[in-house]
Amino acid sequence: MPRLPWSEKLAYGCGDFASVLYWQTFMRYLPFFYTDVFGITAGALATMLLVTRIWNGIDDAVIGLVADRTQSRWGKFRPFILFGCVPLALAGVLTFTTPNLGDTGKLVWAYLTYNALMLLYTAVNIPYTALLGVMTSHSTERTQLSSIKFMFAFTAGMVVSGTLLPLVRILGGENPQRGWQLAFVIYGAVAVLFFLVAGFGTRERIQPTKEANTSVWRDLRFLRRNGPWWWLTATTIAWILFVALRSSVSTHYFKYFIFNGAPEGPLPFVGQHFTLEGLVSWFNTVGQGASVLGVFVVSVIARHVSKRRLFVALFSVAIFCTASYYFLRPGQLAAIFMLEIFGSLTAAPLPVLLWAMYADAADYGEWKTGRRTTGLVFAASTMSQKIGWALGAFFALKLLALVGFSANSVPSIEVQARLVQLMSVIPASLGVLAIVLFLFYPLTDAKVAEINAELSERRGLQLTRETQS
Repeated sequence: MPRLPWSEKLAYGCGDFASVLYWQTFMRYLPFFYTDVFGITAGALATMLLVTRIWNGIDDAVIGLVADRTQSRWGKFRPFILFGCVPLALAGVLTFTTPNLGDTGKLVWAYLTYNALMLLYTAVNIPYTALLGVMTSHSTERTQLSSIKFMFAFTAGMVVSGTLLPLVRILGGENPQRGWQLAFVIYGAVAVLFFLVAGFGTRERIQPTKEANTSVWRDLRFLRRNGPWWWLTATTIAWILFVALRSSVSTHYFKYFIFNGAPEGPLPFVGQHFTLEGLVSWFNTVGQGASVLGVFVVSVIARHVSKRRLFVALFSVAIFCTASYYFLRPGQLAAIFMLEIFGSLTAAPLPVLLWAMYADAADYGEWKTGRRTTGLVFAASTMSQKIGWALGAFFALKLLALVGFSANSVPSIEVQARLVQLMSVIPASLGVLAIVLFLFYPLTDAKVAEINAELSERRGLQLTRETQS
C-alpha cells in the first residue's frame, strides 16, 4: 500500500485536536468545575462520573458495531464525524452551563447534559479513532499516523491548559459560571471546524472481505477470541487508571496542597508571583508541551525500535517521575515542574504506541477469523478507557470525601496527605500493574508483518475473483 500524503495525515490529526478540546477538559478540569463552580459535592460527583462513564463505555461498543455496518458515500466512519460534530458542540455548551436551580435540580441537569455530551462525543470519536485502522495497513505508517494524531491531541491539550481558565476569567469576570459557558461556545466552534477538516480530508482505503453473515453476536464472539486485544485492553485500563487518578485531582492538588486552600494569595516562582489560575495553567501547558515533544521523538525513532520495548522503557520512567511527587513539599515548585516535564515527555508516547497496536490487533482478528471489525476493536478499546476513567475519578473523589474534603475551605492534614498520595504512589502502583499485563501481549513486529502480508494476499485474491465474475 502506498504511503499516505502529508496533507491527509495532517487532516487526520485535526480530528484529535477537536476531540481533545473536550477530553483534556474532562481530564483536568471537569471535577474542579463541578465541585468548585457548578456546586456538586465530591461524593455526589464521584457517583455521577462512575455511572455516566460506565454507561458511556457501553455506548462505545454500540457505536463501534453500528459503524462497522455503515455503508455510505462517505465510507463507514467519516459520516459520523461530519454529521455529529455540531450536536457535540451544542451539548458541550449545555454541560458547562450552570442553571439557577436547587441542589437536586442542578444534579439532574448535570446527569442529563453530561450524559448527552459523552454520548455525542462517543458517536464522533469512536469512528474517528477507528478511521486509523482503514486508512493504511502499513505498520510504520500507522505508527506515524498515530504519532501525528497525538501530536495534535497534545497541542490541543496545551491550548486547553493555557487558555481555558484565563478565558473563563476574561469572559465571565466575577461570574465564573458565565465564563465557563462562553468558553465552550468558542471551543465548540473551533472543534466543529477541525472535525470538518478531518472528515473531508481523509480516505478509507482498506475494504474488508465481504461476508453474508455479519451478526452482532458473531462479531462479539470473534472479538472474544482476539487474544492480543484482551492484553491490550487490560493494559489500557491499568494505564488509564494511572493517568486518571492524577488528572482528576491535579487542580485540587494545587489549590488545597500547594496553596493550602488560599488561592487568592500569589506564590513566588521563577521571579514572578502566580495565582492558582496562572500556576495551574502553566503547569498543564508545560506538561502538554513536553508531551508534544515526546510524541515527535517517538515518531522519529519508531522505525528503529520495536513498539513493545519502547512502551516498557518509556512507561518505567513515567512511573518513577510520578512516584517522586510523594516526597515533594508545597514550596518545591521547580522540582514539581521538572517532574511534570520528564513524566509527560515519557508518558505521552504511550497512547501512540497503544493505538498503533490496536490497529495491529484488528488485523490479527481479520487474519484469524476472516472478519474485520475495526470499529468494534477500537470501540471496545475506548470503552476500556472510559471504564478506567470512571473508576479513577470515582476512587479519587471518594477517597477525598472519606477524609472530609469540602470545596472552597481550608484543607485538613488528612486531605492534603490524600491529595499527595493520589498524585504519586497510588497511580505509580497501577502503572507497574500495566507493565506487568503488557508483557503478555503476543504480537511482535515480525508477526504483524507476516499477518499483513497474508491479508494482502487474501484481499488480492478476492479482488481477482470479483473482477473475473
